[in-house]
Amino acid sequence: MSISTSVLSDLLQFLPYLRPQLYFKASLTALSHAMEDQVLAATLVQPLVIASFQRERFYRQEAHRYQRLSERSNQIYVLSAPETDFANSSEYYEKIAFEPDDALSQEWHLVVVADNYATCLVCRESLGSIAKNKQNPELIPSLDMDTARRFEGIWTSERGVSLKAAQLLLDRIVIYRPDLAEKVEDARQRFGIGKPRISSSAEHSSEYACDIDTDPFVQRLVTYLQASQYKLHKAYRSITAQARKERLINSISTAIRRSLDPHEVLQIAAQELGQHMGAGRCLIYRAHATEAKAIIEHEFLTPGVLSVLGQTWELERNPLFREIVKLGEGVCVSDTLADPWVTNSTVLSAIAKKFAIRSWVMEPVFYQGRLLGIVELHYCTMPPHECQPGELDLVKAIATQVGAALIQAEAYANLEELNQQLEALDRTRSNLIAITGHELRTPLSTIQVCLESLASEPDMPQDLQQVMLTTALADSERMRKLVQDFLTLSNLESGRVEWHPESLTLQECVDLALSRMRTRSTIEKPPQITTKIAKNLPLVKADGDWLVEVIAKLVDNACKFTPSQGEISISATRNKQQMVEVTVADTGRGIEPNRLEIVFDRFYQEEGALRRSTGGTGLGLAICRQIVNGWGGEIWATSNGKDQGSQFHFTIPIVQSSPEEKRSRVKGK
Repeated sequence: MSISTSVLSDLLQFLPYLRPQLYFKASLTALSHAMEDQVLAATLVQPLVIASFQRERFYRQEAHRYQRLSERSNQIYVLSAPETDFANSSEYYEKIAFEPDDALSQEWHLVVVADNYATCLVCRESLGSIAKNKQNPELIPSLDMDTARRFEGIWTSERGVSLKAAQLLLDRIVIYRPDLAEKVEDARQRFGIGKPRISSSAEHSSEYACDIDTDPFVQRLVTYLQASQYKLHKAYRSITAQARKERLINSISTAIRRSLDPHEVLQIAAQELGQHMGAGRCLIYRAHATEAKAIIEHEFLTPGVLSVLGQTWELERNPLFREIVKLGEGVCVSDTLADPWVTNSTVLSAIAKKFAIRSWVMEPVFYQGRLLGIVELHYCTMPPHECQPGELDLVKAIATQVGAALIQAEAYANLEELNQQLEALDRTRSNLIAITGHELRTPLSTIQVCLESLASEPDMPQDLQQVMLTTALADSERMRKLVQDFLTLSNLESGRVEWHPESLTLQECVDLALSRMRTRSTIEKPPQITTKIAKNLPLVKADGDWLVEVIAKLVDNACKFTPSQGEISISATRNKQQMVEVTVADTGRGIEPNRLEIVFDRFYQEEGALRRSTGGTGLGLAICRQIVNGWGGEIWATSNGKDQGSQFHFTIPIVQSSPEEKRSRVKGK
């Protein structure tokens, strides 16, 4: 049995004055819990509660709450599409199972009707969310994706609306379970469901009247808003912490660039790292894998901590140092009084006791696989210091910088190349900070202002509320795209992408890419786009999704730098290397010859990271290069210079014919 009509549509048809609003699943969860808590906390006498879940897995998350609700009333009805063992039953409350293709599988309902109180939540999932679920029916959305699902519907405490919603749902319950007809009729008679209502001024004035304790409902919503605010502040704190780490690395890399004196550079590194990590002592010294001893050359101290500067450090009989040489990784001792590495070593026990070391971190300084030195952090106070993963990552990053300084002192001949590498790292860091500062902070601020306005202005006009919600949604989508580009490039560079090559028609891929770009594009009047794909072009061998992504990103990049009256063309030919060469050409701004290669670098911005008139993250072309390299092709750019247009070329392997196919073609000729 399956019913295709929507409860929300029926409700809006009967009560046309209602105006549906947009809700996220996280909001609906908070509202539903608030409505349930109100029933649990109130002294209602046998209220009617009807809840409809889209899938059994969502019901399972709330089953314990409805078992508690059943102690309040025998008029509890729960509807759900079965996935395992959900079936019609009447154990604690009435369960009603409907078919997965029923219209209820796209809706979310919760109706509570009592003698002195009524409220209802009737929503339907938006078409975009439903389409995604149909494309991937076997996948359960992740937590972040699931809570961001969008619904449209009605939430109100107007008794007339609640009674009508209850009537529509009870009608369906009787269809699914005719054995409940008598019980449902009792509920109809008791609460006047389905009876014509004679409106009077007194009745109208009490339509929203409620003489029960609404505190549980309010508390639940306040908790939800506070949790959202906490997540926002947590994101700000994370960005601030990352900025502090970036400043620390920048100060050390700047010292390396400005000075050829390794002593000055390493002293700055010890000072900055020790202060940032809150250590009692920070040491940096040279050490090679075969050395038996080392002299402490650079030190940071907090007041009251004994200095070890200039002393000779035992290495050959130091088990921590030998472990570093063996594994090539740093070591961390949380408590020297209990760690077997220290307690079983006479050398380490003596050092820890003499210099009051309670927690100990040692990180190797490597350069091209060769051990150059050691960075040590000593914590000399109680309680022992537990190092967090983020702290260890920072020490590793500083050790990398220290390695650059040491190798700089040993090889002046490589100084220019080394400085170029550091400058490239600094550019990447600066661009990353600029992009994240603009693309994350700006929409976060907008979203916060919108949410604060909605929370603090309950009487805000409905039109203005919609503007606030639309603005917040647009900026959240902007943040999602930025994070998606970061994740895509990270997965491609780390080799975590699984390629699924298949035989493809290039024309179909181009058409799909243009269609996708038109749906995503924010350009009001894009340039004219033409395609010149030969009909006799052979099939190509590539991953279809990633090929479409490359074409879409190249066309999108061309649109950004081409005026609306300009032209963009997509062409493809078979080259001498037996590959298909695709060219995306435009008549736009063009590229200077010395920038034709670096345009594919991460975070590269044509106008610089801080002058971003065209928007974007500077990751699109870097992603394209990783994808094309993944299927064994090449990608490059050509241009006659500034304001003379540009051409982006990439190659795709051709599907190789089997010997039988080749013989068949020869016979056919």
